[in-house]
Amino acid sequence: MLLAVDAGNTNIVFAVHDGREWRGRWRIATRADRTSDEYAVWLLALFAHAGLKPADITRCAIGTVVPAALYNLRRLSREWFGVEPLVARSDLDWGFDIRVDRPAEVGADRLLNALAAHRLYRGPLVVIDFGTATTFDVVDKDGAYLGGVIAPGINLSIEALHKAAARLPRIGIGRPHSVIGRDTVPAMQSGIYWGYVGLVEGLVARIRAEYGGPLKTVATGGLAPLFAEGTPVIERADPDITLEGLRLLADRNPAPMSTRTAARDPLRPDFD
Repeated sequence: MLLAVDAGNTNIVFAVHDGREWRGRWRIATRADRTSDEYAVWLLALFAHAGLKPADITRCAIGTVVPAALYNLRRLSREWFGVEPLVARSDLDWGFDIRVDRPAEVGADRLLNALAAHRLYRGPLVVIDFGTATTFDVVDKDGAYLGGVIAPGINLSIEALHKAAARLPRIGIGRPHSVIGRDTVPAMQSGIYWGYVGLVEGLVARIRAEYGGPLKTVATGGLAPLFAEGTPVIERADPDITLEGLRLLADRNPAPMSTRTAARDPLRPDFD
C-alpha cells in the first residue's frame, strides 16, 4: 500500500491507497517542529481504527511546500514504516514538460495538481487550489505545466481583516444568502465569499483570453465544493487532486534507494 503525505502550510494530509481505492485520509495541523515520533503516535492510532498496520505500507510519497517539515516526515517513513519516501520535486519523471523559467521553484502541490488533473480530466485546463494560498495553474493540452497565478488564501484574508481592523470579528466562511450584508458579520462573509468568486471569475477569464482558447476549470482543496456552488466558471470540484497526484507520481518513478543501501554506495551521496 502507498502512504501519501501532502504537507501544506496549514495542514498535513496523510492518506493510504491500496492499489484500488483510498483506504483512509487524516489531517493534522502543520507544525515544523513536530517530531516523527509525534506523527507516529497519532497516525498509528488512526491506522488501527481503520484496520491498517504499519507493515501494510510498502511505499511512501511526500509532497511538501514546507521544507522544515520534510526531515521529520522522512524519518516517519523510514523509522516507522521501513520505506524510503519518494519526495516530489521538479527533477522527477512527471510525464510532462514544466515550461516555466525556474522549474525548481514551482511548489510540489502545483505540479501534483497538474499531473492528476490532466490524467483525470485532460487538458487544456486551469486547476484552482483553495489552500493557504489560492493558486491557479494552467495545464496545456499535452499536459505541460505552463505556470499560473498565486493569490492570498481565503483564511489568510479572514485573519487579516480580523487583526488589522479593531472592530471586525473573526468569522467563518460560508455562502451568504445575499450580497448586501445587513450587519457586520454578513457583510464580511459576503465580501470574502463573493469577493473570491469574483477573483475566480476574473482571473479565469483573463487566463483564457491570454491562453487564446477554451480551458476546462477544476477546483481542489477543502473549500472547492463551497465555491463551485457560487459560480459556473468552476466546472468540477475534486478535493483529492493533490493526493491523486502523489499516487500517480509514485507509480511513474522507481522507489528511492534506502539510506542504508545508499551509505554502502560511495558513488551516491546522501543529500538529507
